[in-house]
Amino acid sequence: MTPPVAGARLLVVDDTAASRYVRVSWLRRGGHEVTEAVTGGQALDLLARQEFDLVVLDVDLPDMTGFEVAERIKGDPRTAAVPVVHVSAAFRAAEDRITGLNRGADAYLTEPLEPGELLATVEAALRYYRARALAERLADRLAKLTAATLRINAAGTFDELVAAAAEGTATVLGAPATVLVTNPDGALLVGRAEPGAATGLRREAGHLLQGVPPDTATLADPPWEPGGPAFVVVARGNPRRPPIRVAVAPDAVATDEDRNLLRQLAQAVALTTEGLRAYAEEHNLALTLQRSLLPRRLPSLPALPMAARYAPASAHAEIGGDFYEVTELDDRLLIAIGDVTGHSLHAATIMGEVRHALRAYAVDGTDPAEILRRTDAMVRKFHSTTGLTTMCLILVDPASETAVVANAGHIPPLLADASGTRYLDVRGPLLGIGLPRPPASEVVLPVGGLVLLTTDGLVEHSGADLDEGMELLRSAVSHDDDMDELCDRLLAEFGQDKKDDIALLAFRREHLLR
Repeated sequence: MTPPVAGARLLVVDDTAASRYVRVSWLRRGGHEVTEAVTGGQALDLLARQEFDLVVLDVDLPDMTGFEVAERIKGDPRTAAVPVVHVSAAFRAAEDRITGLNRGADAYLTEPLEPGELLATVEAALRYYRARALAERLADRLAKLTAATLRINAAGTFDELVAAAAEGTATVLGAPATVLVTNPDGALLVGRAEPGAATGLRREAGHLLQGVPPDTATLADPPWEPGGPAFVVVARGNPRRPPIRVAVAPDAVATDEDRNLLRQLAQAVALTTEGLRAYAEEHNLALTLQRSLLPRRLPSLPALPMAARYAPASAHAEIGGDFYEVTELDDRLLIAIGDVTGHSLHAATIMGEVRHALRAYAVDGTDPAEILRRTDAMVRKFHSTTGLTTMCLILVDPASETAVVANAGHIPPLLADASGTRYLDVRGPLLGIGLPRPPASEVVLPVGGLVLLTTDGLVEHSGADLDEGMELLRSAVSHDDDMDELCDRLLAEFGQDKKDDIALLAFRREHLLR
């Protein structure tokens, strides 16, 4: 036998005092809380100001019919889910009952009416609507859980993860939420969110939780009540890692369903945290390897001062194969900049091989075009499908005003002097495809002239072609720029949030060695 539904908030609408008194008495004895109304207008006003679980509505009212009242109740989004039971004090034809049901009533009763019939009808309507409301609530929460989990899994940084976790928890449970995650640097990231509000983020040292057990831990300064208790779920993606914690006020997890939702969210946060930690460790390891392949220092020549920078791509991207190199060859310098295609540890490894090959070939011969030809052969032999490389070489003699340049598909050198700033007209096919190479070009490097070499990460911009980026760079360089300041300014202006790494090297001919 189905247990009775008690404790509902009911609105009884009837302009006949005796009938209203009888129905209210029956319903109150059934354990319900009852409010009375005499007219349809009064009933609609009460429904606008209070919440009711069900309306017992007389068909004949002095100001409007019960059909009209039911229709207006069902037409208002705020009250559309409230069940309506029509009661008629007089016999009605079947057409009237059909009209009442068609215009919004969930049940239609006529006098003479037994107490048990009224209570059973009310309870049946309440059971149906409560089950429907529960199913809708569960579907809504599962949809919110899915959306929150997708956003957590898509987080590319620890800040994004903490924000997504706090906002998702607050949305799913409809309550303030706090999330604590330790990043690879050991900083404790704290995210707090209220339903529908932006997340507050901060970094702290030490631990904010006193007590590790998930259901009994206390959170210092929680968002709902300073110093109050919290229901905290502790989860780990790896037993050797610091745990993550997701906390809400205890009244936000009053049911097993609430607690299970919170645990699912915490587990999603823990798994994503572990993935981000693994990625950060791999990225840092690869970046350390790549930096180790770059020159540790640049030659210090008063006649040819220089500055160089390497900037890795944004944290979301893998490392690339950009590099620069300066090799001292007796009384001359071979200056190189290049880029191995691709973004991976493999690309960085090939970059190291290319750089070492470049130095070896430079010892045997100093013609830049020949060095590129031999490097091209090496790339084709050992990395024919994965090692396509661009490179530009400049052989500089500090005692001469001329230099020798050879290019292999790279952005040409940018020369700035007293007459202006321009790209040198030096071209050639990239390395790794075996095409014939043009001879090196001799160019004039006047005293005071500044040369800038860069990889395409500095000049490529989303939605714009390479020529536009090169022109923006050309207009940003002057021959009298301080080279260290120039490199830093160019990275600040053109190198932010790039998906490609950037290498750049600048040198200036101050005077000729005699």
